[in-house]
Amino acid sequence: MKIITWNINGFRSAEKEKNFQKLIAQYQPDIVCLQELKMNEEIPDCNGYSCFYHFAHKKGYSGTLILTKEKTLSVRYLLDLHPFDEEGRFLMLEYDKYYVINLYVPHGGRNKEKHPYKFAAINQVLDLIKKLDKEVILCTDFNIAHQEIDLKNYKNNYHNNMFSFEERAKIDELLNLGLVDSFRYKTNAGNIYSMWPNGFHARERNIGWRIDYIFVSKGISPFIQNVTYLNHVYGSDHCPCLLELSK
Repeated sequence: MKIITWNINGFRSAEKEKNFQKLIAQYQPDIVCLQELKMNEEIPDCNGYSCFYHFAHKKGYSGTLILTKEKTLSVRYLLDLHPFDEEGRFLMLEYDKYYVINLYVPHGGRNKEKHPYKFAAINQVLDLIKKLDKEVILCTDFNIAHQEIDLKNYKNNYHNNMFSFEERAKIDELLNLGLVDSFRYKTNAGNIYSMWPNGFHARERNIGWRIDYIFVSKGISPFIQNVTYLNHVYGSDHCPCLLELSK
């Protein structure tokens, strides 16, 4: 079973060179979670997948999408949090034995001015996960790097947005609920990132952050075969992450 998560940073721009279509054709994933669609209409070709959208009320902003070949039992769009729900940042599909959550965590603001909103959203998700009665697969742009190994310039970012101690503690809370960072479950490799800031040739120089994750509950972790950040895939300032599970 293959699952891909990708902050696509605007579906139209990512598809100018058919990057998304090429990704699907090459890897044939069973489930795809996309964040930051920046559009409000359905894509013209779902490649045989069932597609579930959560568009932002504001046109051209945020939004999430799940494409799935697996049979779903239910879909949930809302966390009962304003303005989070209006920004289309959450989708949850229920399957027979597990849930898949697609989550786009708010950035938090360069000066951390939106941290109360960011923490409220994360807390709401943590509360939801506590109540779920099946295994969980959480695909997310979490907008937080967890450890020093997860960003290039960690020494300059200890108190900055996306690497502050209080933000990193939220990932600790998530792990304490019994979820596993699937990539770190397999490797402690460094210099592996999922997002590169615009400018200064950051991607070419690999000056990046690992802020995109696939977390899984511990019952799923023994089935993790491989986790790969597909940094050769362009079309966004983020790259896709591919999780391969044995069924």
